Amino acid sequence: MSRWCASLTADDPVGQVAAMGGRPVRTREGRHALGLLDGPGAATGPYRVGDVYAIGEVTLHNAHELRSRLGADGAPGDCSDGELLLRAYVRFGAAGLAAADGMFALAIAERDELVLVRDHMGARTLFHARAGTGEGAAWAASTSLRALQRWPALDTGLHLPAVRSFLTFAYLPGRETLLRGIHEVLPGRCVRLKPDGTSVEETYWEPAEVADERPAAEHAHELRELLESATARRLPAAEPVGVLLSGGVDSSLVTALAAKLHDQAVRSYSISFGDDAPNELAYSGLVATHCHTEHQVLTVPGAAVAARLPETVALLDSPVGDPLTVPNLMLAEAVAADGMSVVLNGEGGDPVFGGPKNLPMLIHELHRDEAGVDSRARAYVDSYRKCHGDLPVLLTPGVLAELADAPPVTDLLTPYLAQGQMISLLNQLLHTNLRTKGAHHILTKVERITASQGLEGRAPLFDRAVVDHAFRVPPRLKLAGTSEKWILKEAVRDLLPATIVDRPKSGMRVPVQQWLDGPLRELGHDLLLGGSARARGLFRQDTIRSWLRREGTLLPRQGGKLWLVLTLELWLRSFEVGA
Repeated sequence: MSRWCASLTADDPVGQVAAMGGRPVRTREGRHALGLLDGPGAATGPYRVGDVYAIGEVTLHNAHELRSRLGADGAPGDCSDGELLLRAYVRFGAAGLAAADGMFALAIAERDELVLVRDHMGARTLFHARAGTGEGAAWAASTSLRALQRWPALDTGLHLPAVRSFLTFAYLPGRETLLRGIHEVLPGRCVRLKPDGTSVEETYWEPAEVADERPAAEHAHELRELLESATARRLPAAEPVGVLLSGGVDSSLVTALAAKLHDQAVRSYSISFGDDAPNELAYSGLVATHCHTEHQVLTVPGAAVAARLPETVALLDSPVGDPLTVPNLMLAEAVAADGMSVVLNGEGGDPVFGGPKNLPMLIHELHRDEAGVDSRARAYVDSYRKCHGDLPVLLTPGVLAELADAPPVTDLLTPYLAQGQMISLLNQLLHTNLRTKGAHHILTKVERITASQGLEGRAPLFDRAVVDHAFRVPPRLKLAGTSEKWILKEAVRDLLPATIVDRPKSGMRVPVQQWLDGPLRELGHDLLLGGSARARGLFRQDTIRSWLRREGTLLPRQGGKLWLVLTLELWLRSFEVGA
């Protein structure tokens, strides 16, 4: 298991890869070098097709289809997924990438360019940075942010606009990272890094709204076929599979499809936070019994969260302010301990088919006084209810002054909330959810945490064909009145008990405030009021003290806000980012 890095420079590319911690392989005489890194990941290579070399983390779910498209002479039967994807690119260009379905981050050394490719949905991360300009420019790329941080040619440090974005969204929704000068490749993109220091971005796939007014029953039938195909392609051959089962409709339908389609054992896993915390174990237990899975409930005490939070945050290339990160890691450990290599999840139902975030936005649209995309983007930011409104009293005056001329965070959203590939407002919202939270929070968190245990976390609801179909379904069939994800529920209604299909979404209720008042109290005080945090100078100490004392409004949300600040401080310490 490993990750990869690559360099494009006239000044010792092999040495640059070695400086990032990679085991370098020169592609040919010239400016390129590729290398494998130690650490959890699925990197292999390099691969070669003619004069084109590549290295990548590649898992294809439709390898058979790609082989058929390439023909008998185009792809040897024993070639790896990475080589197969490279062959599709060499033969068909961007169309070959679009035809793939899977999780991949690929670097291609082609002529005098370094071409970076990220999969359609963003399941695997990919970063790049430039040092110098013009003829003296050098490029580096990696699936590991830590590797780029080690690149000696790069003068990096804390990127304050990304701090503001993280505190607003609880993740980083775009190209920016917390390290200055390091950028993330967006999903569905092919980025060409050129020797003169310029770059060109090409979109090889982006979902688009298509008018399809077929009856609801036909849409549901086609969706069911696509869901079965997506799940079947993600099942491991000749071995058991794990499924993360919360008891909601999304994870339940994946569990049911896995149980129906797999010829090996299906083991389901649920979380409990103890007898005193609210849970959904009755629902997940009902599904496990209905689907005849081997079911395990993992109890996650607050003390374990406190003990393991720093190591969990350190696994992520960009922080995620999600209190389920430690429970997710413990679930991955349990699945790996049972000897499995693949674990399925139900992620994707909300951003693809119309989850609970969209109804309030649609209501806002009916009553807003100000027209235009900017107003809609501000409402979208406000709907997150994180720390955005608190930034004037949370960030220090010096930080606020430095951010005064930075572009507003709404600029990250307006490309998706304007009419373009999506005409209807609901599809614009879903497109935004897919390309922000889906790519930069959900998928990347799952991938890094499962990879740390030698697993592949796979999400059938993020399947490319499923997503394409979702944007052909008329909006009224996704959000039918107040019934969310209606078409998805209709497609699987015969698979699950009505209690599961028709229950309202409640989400995993995580006892964050109990943890902060209990086992995390000492860690929170030490980190957020300690010398390192003061020296970094991001947060006003009086505001942090007030939140730690639970002072505030009648319905305080300090627990969730403190979790964001604590997560950010832990990440910055792990990456040794100073002021």
